[in-house]
Amino acid sequence: MDVSPYRAFALELARASGDFILPLFGRRDIAVELKPDQSPVTQADRGAEELMRGLIREKFPTHGIIGEEHGSERPDAEFVWVLDPVDGTKSFVTGVPLWGTLIALLHRGQPVLGVIHQPVLRQLIIGDNRTTELNGAPVRCRATTQLAAATLLTCDWTSPAVYQEGDGFDRLSRAVRLARTWGDCYGYLLLASGWADVVVDPVMNAWDIAALVPVIRGAGGVITDWQGGPAYPAKSTVAAATPALHAATLALLQR
Repeated sequence: MDVSPYRAFALELARASGDFILPLFGRRDIAVELKPDQSPVTQADRGAEELMRGLIREKFPTHGIIGEEHGSERPDAEFVWVLDPVDGTKSFVTGVPLWGTLIALLHRGQPVLGVIHQPVLRQLIIGDNRTTELNGAPVRCRATTQLAAATLLTCDWTSPAVYQEGDGFDRLSRAVRLARTWGDCYGYLLLASGWADVVVDPVMNAWDIAALVPVIRGAGGVITDWQGGPAYPAKSTVAAATPALHAATLALLQR
């Protein structure tokens, strides 16, 4: 479908939320609360989502909204915005700039537009399943096909054993050239712009995944869940730069 009517607005949401969040980053006095699942949340998360929700209601009053911090409004609408104001709050509250804002647009339940914004590094990537741009310039995943030449990223080294198959992840991490925890949404930005080759996350929520799908696909990559099933909706993610690399990754994870 033609997403051009929504593209400029998605970028507007990213810039407005970034202007709100950035002055709060790196402040030692920012209050950190724990949600029921023990994940951290701050005024940056809540305030940025409130800001974006207000802009969406004003511009597209019939659209639905799904957000990490403030729940769902009309989630069955034809068009639904999916918001994660600070993806990587653990990094955010410890002064690490590997976090970002995720914004997605669903059409009839599937992601058709995705944005990853990292305001500290001034990186804004947007994809529509066909093309992906970083700061206005087209980007592509690199053409890596062999795990021995690949850079693997994940958020937390201990999570695969808790949520998926730990032995499979151990096999994968030993097979690649370089493995690092440059995770959360920034890992997918690195994948889509040609700086990494595989990103795996064993546990995800809708607001974590929705924006990633159009970005990775638009850059020529492959994204599924941990078992190779549909990328959205899903509760895990395996993304790779090429189909061959994705197949090799799944083979080790599932063997």
